[in-house]
Amino acid sequence: MKINFVIPCLLGVEGIIADELRSLEAEDVKAENGRVLFSGDENLLARVNICSHFAERVQILVGSFKATTFEELFQGTKNLPWEQWILKDDAFPVKGYSLKSTLFSVSDCQAIIKKAVVERLKSKYGISWFDETGPTHQIQFSIMNDEATLLIDTSGAGLHKRGYRLQSNFAPMKETLAAAICSLAKLKHYHTLYDPMCGSGTLMIEGALYAHNIAPGLNRHFSAERFEVLPKNIWAEERERAKSLEKIDTDFQGFGSDIDGETIKLAMANASRLPIGKKLHFEKRDIRDFKRHTERGTVLVNPPYGERLLDLQEAEALYREMGKVFPQSHGWSYYIITPDEEFETCFGRKADKRRKLYNGMIKCQLYMYFK
Repeated sequence: MKINFVIPCLLGVEGIIADELRSLEAEDVKAENGRVLFSGDENLLARVNICSHFAERVQILVGSFKATTFEELFQGTKNLPWEQWILKDDAFPVKGYSLKSTLFSVSDCQAIIKKAVVERLKSKYGISWFDETGPTHQIQFSIMNDEATLLIDTSGAGLHKRGYRLQSNFAPMKETLAAAICSLAKLKHYHTLYDPMCGSGTLMIEGALYAHNIAPGLNRHFSAERFEVLPKNIWAEERERAKSLEKIDTDFQGFGSDIDGETIKLAMANASRLPIGKKLHFEKRDIRDFKRHTERGTVLVNPPYGERLLDLQEAEALYREMGKVFPQSHGWSYYIITPDEEFETCFGRKADKRRKLYNGMIKCQLYMYFK
């Protein structure tokens, strides 16, 4: 069965996700602002949930239509084939948002969509009441510029929740963003990774997963695993497929350090939950004492900055220090994410390339030095 899907994602990583989807054998891949559309079969539904390093979640696109009145919203929703996914015992809560649209009351839209789905399923199953005691099929709606899009979530908890980070430091980076930075740095299984402000280890761990082609969702569960309409064998098949593509016997190693000893303990605990955790080494160390353990290295850094942890003056003093300890050197590349437009001035040299990314709601630049 051919299914249409939507992946909502962090702004700035749409193209990275589109490339990843093509490598996972998705069809009709189309990147849009803040989301990527694609199509495929039931196995691909499982594959993307298990294997995607960058997606926030995987949603089934049930349909979309113009809706400027509540009647149009009701009829448009009722006309969609909900019975293909929702059986008579399944739960189907509704949530969503409306932006730049005539229908702006989210609670009213929510109630109308729910009623329309109920009416559709009543006519299909010949029953008047739904107990909703079965597996949850979360219906998600978005109304943007009067275009209503109706989706069913297949992931459950966000895909950034890999399962290794039981605790984190004060301002952790989202795992999906960390993975995107590793992709932009073209991290490979024969590289040496450094993060001298590693915090609870997110960039280090995502780097190790990415470099070894380890599926980040391998050890977690997804809401669609309980969907009765999907073949049960797809999940085991796709986990086996993912494991067969791992690169384990490699020369990769990672060195993380941080000025805060407590966050180093967190990083070590997080890394210990992964099979490649032994390739990552952590120590308490000030950035001023940054130490190279190898002849070549890829340095990824998410420094504390004005809007996040330090005031602007402290952050810029830190950037100047980084400029001293990260010299231009053959075999070394540096990738630093910050919202500070003055970063290059403080760091002491212009980046070879810049990429706009969002860390949460904060607009940042990834400054790339690789020449």
